[in-house]
This record gives sequence, structure tokens and C-alpha cells, in this order.
Amino acid sequence: MIAAAAVVLLGLFIGSFLNVCIYRIPRSESIVWPGSRCTACGTPIKPWDNIPVVSYLLLWGKCRHCQARITPRYPLVETLSALLALALYARFGLSAVFLIYYLFACALIVITFIDLDFQIIPDRISLGGIVLGLALVYWLPVTYKDALIGLAVGAGSLILIIYGYYFLTKRQGMGGGDVKLLGMIGVFIGWQGVAFTIFTASLIGSVVGLAWIAVQGKDMKAAIPFGPFLSLGALIYLFWGKALIAWYFMLMRPY
Repeated sequence: MIAAAAVVLLGLFIGSFLNVCIYRIPRSESIVWPGSRCTACGTPIKPWDNIPVVSYLLLWGKCRHCQARITPRYPLVETLSALLALALYARFGLSAVFLIYYLFACALIVITFIDLDFQIIPDRISLGGIVLGLALVYWLPVTYKDALIGLAVGAGSLILIIYGYYFLTKRQGMGGGDVKLLGMIGVFIGWQGVAFTIFTASLIGSVVGLAWIAVQGKDMKAAIPFGPFLSLGALIYLFWGKALIAWYFMLMRPY
């Protein structure tokens, strides 16, 4: 119980740092210096006003100095980070696998929210994740062979899809950032995870995309970032992928 509480607390504070990354990386700002500040008035945030989730609630979601509204994304990311830390702890215990996959999940959180805002996936996260993942495969339930195949299949399959889509429509669909992201995902969860991630992301993305187009009154050419769906598909595989695949093949088995 104490360990679980510590994991949640750690997840909250790391989530606060992820918010810094989400805001600063696409703006080419340092994630280390200067310290946290209000994005509206630039006033440095005091430590007691920077407690994850708690400070947001105590301040009623407003800056103490200029009263500008603070986006609820900040407590959302902090809570999401804590919940993923707790879920991974429950799945893998206090182990190297837990730490590595939590780092992987944090990268996916940052990628998701940057892609939602800017429709970009920074190379420093995806390519850096590929290099780091290959260095840490030894401690993961993935062989080096599966990781390398996952990298090749992940990046290669999306390249084929991108060029195939362009050939058929003469329009660019997904970008190179998605290719590198799926390559990173393949390193961490193997080629089987890549196949599951593509299928799941496409399914969920289609449903959400059609709903968004209907609500917003957009046409089918509306740009919807695919990175968040790839990230979600990878996390679903991490927790339930093998069980879902086994369940699917059981349903398909002839009686």
C-alpha cells in the first residue's frame, strides 16, 4: 500500500514535468531553465502553487497573480501520469520493466498532447525513444530480434500506407512523425505489438474521426492527428494486448 501510494505521488510530480515538456518542446524552449512560470503574465510560480492537481484546485484553476485561467490539461496530464504509473506498478511490480515502460508511457503522453496541439511529433522524443529503447531491450519482455523487427515493421508499414494513400488520393495523409513514432513503439513492444497498435489505432481513430467530423461539420479531408491513436493502441497492447489477441482467435476458431 505504501509502495503504491509512493508510485502515485511520483507519477503526479513527473506528470507536472511532462506538462513542461508538452508546452516547451514544440516551442524550442529549454525544459530545464527557467523554472515554471505563468504562460500569461510570465510570473515565476512559487513551489506551493506548483503542487500537482492540489494547487490547481486551491487556486480555482487561475493564476494567483494575473487571474488568467489555467488550462485543465495540467491536472489532467498529472492525473494520467499517476494512473499509468499505478497501473504499470500493478502489472509489473517494482521492477526494471515497470520503470522502462513507465518512461515509455510518459513519452507517449507528451507525444499525444503535442500532436493534438501542433500536429507534429518531435524527433527528439521518437528518435530518442528508439535509441533508448534499443539500449533497454535487455530488461524488457521483448527479444532484440522482435524489437528490431518491430522497428522495421512499424516504420516500414506506415511508409507503405503513406505512399499508398498518396498514390490513390494525391494527398498527403500521415506524416513522417507517425512513422518514427510507430518505429519507437515497435522497439518497446515488438512486431506483434505493432500489428495490434495499427489495427486498434485505425479502428478507434476511424470512430472518433467520423464522430468529430459529424459534430464539427467538417468534411472527410479534415486533418486529425494520428499520433494519439497510435499511443493509445500501444498502451492497450501493453496492458491487455495478448489477452485480446487470444480472445479474438478463440472467437475465430471453428467449432
